[in-house]
Amino acid sequence: MKFNQGIDIANHLGRMLGELFLKNKAGLPDCIIPVPLHRRRLIARGYNQSVEIARPVSRQLGIKLDTYSCKRIRATTAQADLPAKKRRQNVRNAFSVSKTLDYKHILLIDDVITTGSTVNELARMLGLAGVRQVDVLAVARAG
Repeated sequence: MKFNQGIDIANHLGRMLGELFLKNKAGLPDCIIPVPLHRRRLIARGYNQSVEIARPVSRQLGIKLDTYSCKRIRATTAQADLPAKKRRQNVRNAFSVSKTLDYKHILLIDDVITTGSTVNELARMLGLAGVRQVDVLAVARAG
């Protein structure tokens, strides 16, 4: 999905995730935030797979998709290339979150979660910005 122009697949998987979320979650979040890519990786790939998964979830749940409040400010080694112990260190302080966040409950969307280091770090940064609850949806869990 990341490297084979899998936008159509991401769209289908996003719709399925939206259905699952509706069936299994009581309270809807204030917005959906896809895990951001660093600008260089986005340019090289041509799209952010997490954004493409998040679009249909946003439409299905009727919730705002926010692609601006969180940025990946540091280019990091691809997590898939690292052993589990190095992943947390690799993404530490790799994200910035807008100081004007008014959300209290966010749904974070990623494509694959292995150790959880990326979503945990982003959730930590969101918590520092005042977010009280972060739910995470991913297409797959590896590891």
